[in-house]
Amino acid sequence: MSTSTLTRKIWVAFGPAGALGSIHTVDGGYAMKLLKDDCYRGVYPALDVAKSALHASLLPGSDWPDFREH
Repeated sequence: MSTSTLTRKIWVAFGPAGALGSIHTVDGGYAMKLLKDDCYRGVYPALDVAKSALHASLLPGSDWPDFREH
């Protein structure tokens, strides 16, 4: 019997005050949520689209976050 571990990638978005949210690989794309969210806001077909969605969810005029892969 063999076992395997499924490793999914996570990107954490950081702003000047710290972590803002995260993007997770899921079946079918990339799921995004802010730290204050209880669940994902949606699944996006590409990482760049998920990053743009996270940025669009921030306060108007917010700088582009620094995305760090974990």
